[in-house]
Amino acid sequence: MACSEPDVDLWTVPLVALNVTVRKKLGLYLNPKHTVAADWMEVAEEMGFSYLEIENHKSVKNPTKAVLEEWAARNSDASVGKLLSILEKKERKDIVEDIRSLIDEDVRKYCESLKKKSEPPVQVPEVDSCVPRTPERLGITLDDDPEGTPELFDAFICYCQSDFEFVHEMIRELEQTENKLKLCVFDRDVLPGSCVWTITSELIERRCKRMVVVISDEYLDSDACDFQTKFALSLCPGARSKRLIPVIYKSMSKPFPSILRFLTVCDYTRPCTQSWFWARLAKALSLP
Repeated sequence: MACSEPDVDLWTVPLVALNVTVRKKLGLYLNPKHTVAADWMEVAEEMGFSYLEIENHKSVKNPTKAVLEEWAARNSDASVGKLLSILEKKERKDIVEDIRSLIDEDVRKYCESLKKKSEPPVQVPEVDSCVPRTPERLGITLDDDPEGTPELFDAFICYCQSDFEFVHEMIRELEQTENKLKLCVFDRDVLPGSCVWTITSELIERRCKRMVVVISDEYLDSDACDFQTKFALSLCPGARSKRLIPVIYKSMSKPFPSILRFLTVCDYTRPCTQSWFWARLAKALSLP
């Protein structure tokens, strides 16, 4: 990645490098419907969003934020440079000029963080030797063999505590029937005492073939669920590997999360298709 000073190739810097301040400022410019200059809808169209997708985003409180998140999630080439190019193409150089200094600062911080990650650890080998050197972290789940093969799962279940009753039903239908799938349920399977974020990342990336996301109003307010979803999406931009499966099991008062809007949903709330729900979900999770 070309992040060496003083020149930085913005086309190689992912959109995630832009912080909340820049995204809010973009929303202030692009959210209002503009009769003269291009607004968020024209920018979204240039990003490849369809007419129906743009129409659906009209009901979102901050459509610019939603479009940016979804664009970054489903396009591996969504970058700071490409965003600036789109704004200039749509003759919104006023936005580029106003936020360019903020973008440069975000990119600088992003490049510094990359540089720090590439630097060798400060610890001497004797101190560092206490950290497992195997590719997998062992002894993090109930059935892990600390000296053998790590426990593997068909799916990681992303859920809120308020949705635990449905998770129990999921366990009954997917594990305790002829489906015989193996689910990773954090409260049941993960041993206490380790860093939550580190272990979660390990499980999603290396131990679980897929991730089931239980969507509810409470899910939208959960920092843990937000982290798990975005981390899983980062492993499969555009959901090309069908890694994430969103599930809705009860009616919601809040809008469906925009970052998952492009994925096929398994909907338990529709009485006419409820009898097919578990078979469809089990089949999706059992695929190679």
